[in-house]
Amino acid sequence: MKRTECERIVLVHGLWMNRLAMLPLARRLERCGFAVTRHGYQSVRRGLRENARRLAAVCGNSCAPVNLVGHSLGGLLIMTMLHTHPQVKVHRVVLLGSPYANSAAAQGMARFATGRGMLGRTLREWLRQPRPSIPDGVELGVIAGDVAIGLGRLVAPLRKPNDGVVMLDETHVPGAADSIVLHTSHTAMLILPAVAQAVCAFLKHGRFGQ
Repeated sequence: MKRTECERIVLVHGLWMNRLAMLPLARRLERCGFAVTRHGYQSVRRGLRENARRLAAVCGNSCAPVNLVGHSLGGLLIMTMLHTHPQVKVHRVVLLGSPYANSAAAQGMARFATGRGMLGRTLREWLRQPRPSIPDGVELGVIAGDVAIGLGRLVAPLRKPNDGVVMLDETHVPGAADSIVLHTSHTAMLILPAVAQAVCAFLKHGRFGQ
């Protein structure tokens, strides 16, 4: 497939990660026919609005709509950017294990001073703000996992199904075009071929099914 600006994807990593974490997913999406940019940001030191501004600058370089894929906190950053920078043209968005509704794991960590510092400014500010809705014209898909292996279980009692960090009901986004639960843990989403296939399907067709 010939790549065009309309097939551009920006990948956004999660908490405590960097651009390298998105490389396996990026390579699979490139084989699916997309031009991929891996966006890095400081998830702990910088605040939510500043990180959203920097993401908007990356997305806004093209006159054609861009697609966005965010893992965990990266998805929350995308949602904030859509709200605070409506001038950015976005077609489709996929959230991978993003705790849009709430995060019991983050609240568990926040009970301790050290944990609050580890959560960083971006996530703490997200938890304090009203949840931004999906803008008109943007199609959003949600991928959640049900393999309960992850650090979140060490800091909070997570109801099943969960992906080891985020519970299924925490990933719910009102107005989402489609959602799917895959047999994966929170971190494994980044390397599992089935996740990349689902992302590719949604970005091409606006749904996860065939």
